[in-house]
This record gives sequence, structure tokens and C-alpha cells, in this order.
Amino acid sequence: MKRKLSSEATAAWIRLMRVPSRVLDCVEQDLKKAGFPPLAWYDALLELSRAPSGELRPVELERQMLIPQYSTSRLIDKLVDEGLAARRECKIDKRGQFVEITEAGRELQKKMWSAYSAAIDKHVGSKLSDADAARLCGLLDRLGCSCGDAKADTKVDAKSDTKSDTKAAPARDGVPAR
Repeated sequence: MKRKLSSEATAAWIRLMRVPSRVLDCVEQDLKKAGFPPLAWYDALLELSRAPSGELRPVELERQMLIPQYSTSRLIDKLVDEGLAARRECKIDKRGQFVEITEAGRELQKKMWSAYSAAIDKHVGSKLSDADAARLCGLLDRLGCSCGDAKADTKVDAKSDTKSDTKAAPARDGVPAR
């Protein structure tokens, strides 16, 4: 038996569509005001820094960042031009290449974190209690929006609004677990 779409589900959908661009726009503006490049640069540098050897194939970076291939290629070009990443030929597959974070890329990613974390706190953290944030993560996880390998260990009892097993996903060198 097919269920009729509720007005509440429709309202939730509308909000899900609006929130990312509104919050991301605010975060992007805060980074720009602080003199930093776009958020995509931080995300790429973060993914490269998290890779075991500091390098990924372009297709792996694309998959991690969830952006189209043409955007990834342009982003890699910009990072390489700025000396934040370097291309390296794959020794096994001469047609393939790796993108490797440079020391300058690591430094920029760490510097950007101070402005980025302040923007996250300003536009999200200050508006939600920790319990609300954990509950929101749980709801988004149910929609398939989990962040893969860095699943939060925080569990919130939806009825009592209390935390159990309150280990939050740890930050690492100014790098939040996703």
C-alpha cells in the first residue's frame, strides 16, 4: 500500500534543499572576508592530508568531495598552480597520476581551519545545542547522509534529549572528523 506524501515531509524536503546553499554561502563569505580561498580548496586539501600518503588519484578526490569531474580537474589545476598540491605520475600505470598535497598546502589547510571552524560555530554550532546537533546527524544519517568512515559516536535519546555514550567524533590537528 502506497503512502501519501505528507505536508511535513514536503516541508522537510524544502528545508533540506535550502539549508546547504544558505549555510555554505555564509561560510564562503566568512572565509573570503578572512582572506582565504574558496571552501572547495580547503576540502580538497583536507582530503589529501587525510590520505595515508598525502596523495590521491583525481578520481578518488572527486569521489571524496562529491563534485563533478570537470570541477575536480579545475580545482586540481588551481591547487597545483598555487603550489598547494603537485601532480605525480603513477609508476605502475603510466597513464594515471596522483595529486599530492605539498607542505604549503598543509599549512594553508591548517590556517583556513581557524576561520572555517569559527564560521561553522557561527552558522551552525551557535544555533544548535550539542544534543540538537547529534539528533540532526542521526536524522540525516537515516536519509543516507552519513559521512562514511567518521560516523559520530554520539547517541542521543530522542525522547529524553539526553546523551548516552557521549564520545563525539574527534578533531585531529584542527581537522574535524566527518
